[in-house]
Amino acid sequence: MAKVEQRSGLDRVLVLEVARVTEAAAIAAARFRGRGDEKAADKAAVDAMRKELGKVHIKGRVVIGEGEMDESPMLYIGEEVGTGDGPEVDIAVDPLEGTTICAKAMPNALAVLAISERGGLLNAPDMYMNKIAVGPGYPDGIVDLDAPPGDTIGKLAKAKGVPVAEITACILDRPRHAELIAAVRKTGAGVQLIPDGDIAGVIWTTDPKETGIDIYMGSGGAPEGVLAAAALRCIGGQMQGRLAPELHAEKERPELIERARKMGIGDIKRKYSMQEMASGDVIFSATGVTDGSLLDGVHFRGNFAETETVVLRSKTGTVRRIKTSFRMIGTKAALGV
Repeated sequence: MAKVEQRSGLDRVLVLEVARVTEAAAIAAARFRGRGDEKAADKAAVDAMRKELGKVHIKGRVVIGEGEMDESPMLYIGEEVGTGDGPEVDIAVDPLEGTTICAKAMPNALAVLAISERGGLLNAPDMYMNKIAVGPGYPDGIVDLDAPPGDTIGKLAKAKGVPVAEITACILDRPRHAELIAAVRKTGAGVQLIPDGDIAGVIWTTDPKETGIDIYMGSGGAPEGVLAAAALRCIGGQMQGRLAPELHAEKERPELIERARKMGIGDIKRKYSMQEMASGDVIFSATGVTDGSLLDGVHFRGNFAETETVVLRSKTGTVRRIKTSFRMIGTKAALGV
């Protein structure tokens, strides 16, 4: 009898399954757009995502979630999700990336999920991370967290074959970035400031012609950094990240560093590559909650809810855009039908 070859990686059926999960979270959060209630929007997204994950045939373990078990009742770090009868996977979630922008009905709020083969995602603590990222098509090593911003912008412009004035960096609009913003503008490059949503900011670098963004720079959440690395690894590009406890209040630092140690991070100043943050076979899904540069948000039309989702897979390099219309039953979507 011929030996059956065992396939490595994740089952491609999971591509559609993870899309359903982020669609559910996005629809739930979208009902709270513009209401000014960040907690209610986030809770709705978490509840919906947890419910849909429970239907997926995986042995899932949350490595990037809503916090530790004592901080969050659902999707906490270490929580087991899925039906328990499928492949063992690590899961990173951000049920509502951009709680503030959703509450204010501003652009680019997303529901985000990444899964990988077990051990494929960095178990990053909830602290700041310095990040730098570009899309595909550039020589290896073109970005370096330790290089001066002006040098990086100059190298990027040269590699792209354009004047520095045609380069635009995406940076979170935070007081801590004042020096970085000034250094980038001093080169003659442009800066697009965003209020929140740095996962989308990193993904924008993969399509500068469409988004106008060539590079992402600055600090944001470490969990969001891992999710962004997962997305970028599927599409192509380069990214580096380094935990930044120094950006937190002095009294918080020892606790955060100890938490990182317990999560397996021995060197708090280690510079992680994209591959070190997201390895193996990775599937990434994001569904728009509010309209944005990356995706349309959820649109409610009569008895239907319309969503737009992008699903990426590292093993095949595929990028799928899925537009779905859900028939609503009462106040809930008939998901999976």
